[in-house]
Amino acid sequence: LTREFFTKELKKHYQGNNESDVFSSTWNSVMITFGCCGVNGPEDFKSAPRFQLLYSHDAFPEACCRRDIQSRDGVFLSKENCLMGKEIYQNQQGCYTVILNSFETYVYLAGALAIGVLAIELFAMIFAMCLFRGIQ
Repeated sequence: LTREFFTKELKKHYQGNNESDVFSSTWNSVMITFGCCGVNGPEDFKSAPRFQLLYSHDAFPEACCRRDIQSRDGVFLSKENCLMGKEIYQNQQGCYTVILNSFETYVYLAGALAIGVLAIELFAMIFAMCLFRGIQ
């Protein structure tokens, strides 16, 4: 699950606002929910062949446009300015960084929990060995 893998897959399969394509609609949902654009940023779409076939060379997906509320129902701040490439109306941060930052605390929590469970199991195993030795 590296940045390069996601970038390659996005460029290969992303088709913009195509609701019938599961890959594209999932990416659109992720970009809208997390307020991000592409894997590394909006520049990912400049070299995405499938996206460029469907849209003009300088186009960006609507999902990259800033909204007043980050949801599909949220109103665009300025859809026209966003699609023209004005950075102030686009989400500039890549989704890989945003998602990694949001899950970072959960990763540490899961690691700490795993270490705690392993410590309890180790003490239980030592206790079981002491009981076994006491019976013999």
